[in-house]
Amino acid sequence: MLGWALAFLVIALIAGLFGFGGIASASAGIAQILFVVFLVLFVVAMIARAVRGRPPV
Repeated sequence: MLGWALAFLVIALIAGLFGFGGIASASAGIAQILFVVFLVLFVVAMIARAVRGRPPV
């Protein structure tokens, strides 16, 4: 999921460079949403791992 967020960030940067503002803002929004989802899932996974008795990585 982090890879997809980075891909959309690169798309947004390239689209912004060439002047496609609508595509750039949409891609940046998608990248932000995917990054937040990644962070939430990562925290949930770390909490679940700690609850099961394994130390965090």
